[in-house]
Amino acid sequence: MIVELKDNERIDDLQRNGYQIIQNAEKFCFGMDAVLLSGFTSLGGVKEGARVLDLGTGTGIIPILLEAKTKASHLTGLEIQEESADMARRSVVLNHLEEKIDIVQGDIKEADSLFRAASFDIITSNPPYMIGQHGLTNPEGPKAIARHEILCTLDDVVRQAAKLLKPGGKFCMVHRPFRLAEIITTLCAYKLEPKRMQLVYPYVDKEPNMVLIEAVRGGKSRMTIEKPLIVYKEQNVYTDEIYEIYGY
Repeated sequence: MIVELKDNERIDDLQRNGYQIIQNAEKFCFGMDAVLLSGFTSLGGVKEGARVLDLGTGTGIIPILLEAKTKASHLTGLEIQEESADMARRSVVLNHLEEKIDIVQGDIKEADSLFRAASFDIITSNPPYMIGQHGLTNPEGPKAIARHEILCTLDDVVRQAAKLLKPGGKFCMVHRPFRLAEIITTLCAYKLEPKRMQLVYPYVDKEPNMVLIEAVRGGKSRMTIEKPLIVYKEQNVYTDEIYEIYGY
């Protein structure tokens, strides 16, 4: 089946299993945070036969990478923006993954009406990081929706993950460290116990700019802090850990 590209779209190589992804740089392209989340999730353990849901999947990057890195039986991406969901579906077809991945267009806030309660083993999310719409020239634009809490909040994402996870299921998320206190408080409020965390630093001598966190539905209180993940060893040169995650 031939997959057609629309205006301003391109096909990018994902460096995994020969997989590719359709993106539109004028709308929104996946970033390093999505790649790091897929690595963090797979290293944390995705059991063979697991059912995975990605909340706010964008163009489908996380389900596609997790299909390449794990033995999950089925992966679902939920995305509210029609253009992104359409690109994600075409990327699934491009990679001949129709039997493994499906893309659902819908609102995260209504995820519990789209899927059965306690039906997923793993839920991932790379949600909007920024609070509110301050300074946005186009709050309805795809990039603004992806980056700012315009259509959903942290509370919305965590609440729905708690409803859709099986008991003992894992919720993995990437976010910003400046909201870490709020993240942990919100997870605990919905009985998602933080179990594993890793801070991501652009350089060894800089402050962290990302946090990867795993929580377990109904888990006991005990969290492991993994060694820091450093992105660059010098300007424009990734560390060995980053090259490994990317699959280079």
